[in-house]
Amino acid sequence: MGMIKLGSKELRKNKPEEHQLKEIKRNPIYIVLDRVWDTYNIGSLFRLADAVAVEKVYLCGDMEYPPSSRIHKAAVGTEEWVPWEKRDTTIEVIDELKKKGVQIVAIEQDSRSTLLKELVPSFPVALIVGHESDGVSKEVLDKADIIVELPMFGVNKSFNVWGSGAVVAYKVLEYTQKCHPERK
Repeated sequence: MGMIKLGSKELRKNKPEEHQLKEIKRNPIYIVLDRVWDTYNIGSLFRLADAVAVEKVYLCGDMEYPPSSRIHKAAVGTEEWVPWEKRDTTIEVIDELKKKGVQIVAIEQDSRSTLLKELVPSFPVALIVGHESDGVSKEVLDKADIIVELPMFGVNKSFNVWGSGAVVAYKVLEYTQKCHPERK
């Protein structure tokens, strides 16, 4: 029997039971939010985290976190299904994850950035997204193993937080499935 699939109406109303959470086969991916300000982006990143079945989401620094009606609205209830933790700083999360052998990938435009098409992740991996205006902080970028950016072909110089996170997460997920076909 396959895992339960719920529509947005059911997700908004139903909280998971412990056995349902244990049935979810998690991928070796973490999503780290570095001071993400907009609750729509936070909720959308929870939805992304559920879609790619991440290990955990970390909400770091000065930002909103569940329970929040605005996050819940955008997350359509997925914040109840995805393991998450509120932390004071992104740096403390990076330090802990690095001790566990997690590769740190910051998604940001920077002189040190690698283009998305050149990204070769190793697992487990943490994807860091940053503040809508300020981006991922310099101190976090300095601790990242890789900084990756999306090519921008139009007049806008950057893509939004949840969108860029989604593009990179699915690229990483695709790579995970090539390396670990049993995860399909």
